[in-house]
Amino acid sequence: MILVTGGAGYIGSHTVVELAKKGHNIIVIDNLSNSSKKSISNIQRIIGKKVLFFPYDVRNRRDLMRVFNSYDIEGVLHFAGSKAVGESVQKPIEYYLNNISGTLTLLDVMKYHQCKKIIFSSSATVYGNPKELPIKENASLSVINPYGRSKLIIEDILKDLYQSDNSWGIGILRYFNPVGSHHSGLIGEQPNGMPTNLMPIVSMVAAGKIERLKIFGGDYETDDGTGIRDYIHVEDLAKGHVKAFDILKNGFKLEIINLGTGKGYSVLELVREYEKVSKCKINFDITERREGDVACCFADVSYAKKVLNWSAQYNLEYMCESSWKWQKSISNPLDK
Repeated sequence: MILVTGGAGYIGSHTVVELAKKGHNIIVIDNLSNSSKKSISNIQRIIGKKVLFFPYDVRNRRDLMRVFNSYDIEGVLHFAGSKAVGESVQKPIEYYLNNISGTLTLLDVMKYHQCKKIIFSSSATVYGNPKELPIKENASLSVINPYGRSKLIIEDILKDLYQSDNSWGIGILRYFNPVGSHHSGLIGEQPNGMPTNLMPIVSMVAAGKIERLKIFGGDYETDDGTGIRDYIHVEDLAKGHVKAFDILKNGFKLEIINLGTGKGYSVLELVREYEKVSKCKINFDITERREGDVACCFADVSYAKKVLNWSAQYNLEYMCESSWKWQKSISNPLDK
């Protein structure tokens, strides 16, 4: 069995689907703080079978022990954690408690049960304001917000763990900006409350659920003044996780790998593409830069190609198309 923490969430749910397609048996735990149990039923509709689900929090050792005592778990894909850069600046203590304490508790329970294979959901935010582009895995690390710092601290914990006991197999996947939704239209990004990521907000403006988009910063040193990001389709990202876990089972020990497309798009480029796909006008205001954001960030993905034999397949048009399909299928998240 593979345990997926945060498996009802955006990236976790898509990864559960890809794991199931490859024949893996899965257990999902998710405290539903930023997701919905409905995503579990929709995962089951997609894969055509039941998924074991427990509404647990990874910070609760007793609940984790109950799962590990009841099932033979060969490894963990760890997605559970808070993930909004802007919110982390406002709530640093909550982010450190949730992300770091949860991971420590999980690792301790895994060690107790001699379950020593983990794929960790890290982030390109650990690169801070990059000195060179595209960003390689050996680039200097310099976080500029609590979210990124929590990810980097966990990376250091995992490195220390491997240093102490190299019988662990650890994959640290630094991914860039996940967007889009499953091609079925059944699962996608639907946080509880107001979304903080760009694509779902753009979607809601296109659907008339939000009046205007706020673009944070129009004075960056980019062609159109807005920030540039490496947007990667969530299905591509999920497939990268499955590839990483399969290779982990065959013996890689500690690997740090970027998952992105290797191409950057500005916020305005994404907005214009979304307008084209949705045939809807997206009204926006350019406001002051948001604390914790960088001007430009995109990946060097050559190592992922080499180690995982993986590369992203979907372009920005498809990312927007799948997001729009999802948006049209859901109710307003604020109505939940």
